[in-house]
Amino acid sequence: MALPTARGRAGLQISPGELPSQRDLPGAHRVHLAASELFDDRGLPEPFRLTPGRIVGLEGSAGFGMTRLGLNLLASYPASGPIVYLDARGWMSPLAAWESGVEPDTLVVVRCDDPVSWGRVAATLVEGVAAVYAEIPRGVKDAQLRTLAALARRRSIPLLFRPVRSLLPPGLAHLRLTARSVEWAGTDAGHGRLTQRKLVIEASGKAMRGHTALIELEDHGTDAVRLVSGLAAPAARRAAG
Repeated sequence: MALPTARGRAGLQISPGELPSQRDLPGAHRVHLAASELFDDRGLPEPFRLTPGRIVGLEGSAGFGMTRLGLNLLASYPASGPIVYLDARGWMSPLAAWESGVEPDTLVVVRCDDPVSWGRVAATLVEGVAAVYAEIPRGVKDAQLRTLAALARRRSIPLLFRPVRSLLPPGLAHLRLTARSVEWAGTDAGHGRLTQRKLVIEASGKAMRGHTALIELEDHGTDAVRLVSGLAAPAARRAAG
C-alpha cells in the first residue's frame, strides 16, 4: 500500500520506510508523522480519520498514550451533536479532552464500570449522540461489542472502543491501533519532570487495506500528538494515559 503524502498547516508528511525492530511484523512499514500533521485543521488523512459507522479500536496499557490519541481523533471529527466519553476506569479528565481540542460544550462524560449494565448504557448512548468513545471494563462479552458495533453502523456514528484489560475480538474494528512501545523523556537518573513520550503504534484493519503500519508519534502532553525533533516541550499540565 502506498500511503499518501499530504501537507497540513505545519507540513504533513507521511512516508513509509524500514523499522529494524519490526521482525515480528513481516510486511509492515514505518510511518513518520511530522509537526502536528496528523491532526490538522483540514481533518485527518485516510486511513486515520473517524468515519460515520466505522469502529476504531484502541489497545494498550495505561500510560501508552492511547487515551490521548483517541481524544485527538474525537477532536478532529466534525460532530453535529454531543460527543460522549464512557469512562470505565474513573480516570477521565475533561481538561485533558479540552486540551486535545474537544469542544467543551460538546463533551459529555458518563461513568460506568459495571460489566452487566455497561452494554445497556453504551447502547443508549450510541442511539442518541454524535460520537462515542467507550472504555470497556473487564467482563464485557464479545457478543455485546459486536451488537454495539452493528448499532453504531446502523446509526452511522463513529465508535471508539478502548478495552481496559483485554484485546478486541478479531475483525471488529475497521481501524485497529495498538500501542507497541513507549519511551518517556525528562526522567534522567530516576528523577525529573516528564516532558514528553515517544510512542510506537501498530495500525491494522480494513482501513489499512490489508497492510500493517508502525507509526511513531511524540506527545508533549497539552498539544496534538506529533513527531517533531528538537521541539521544546510546553509547561506540564495534565496528562491522560
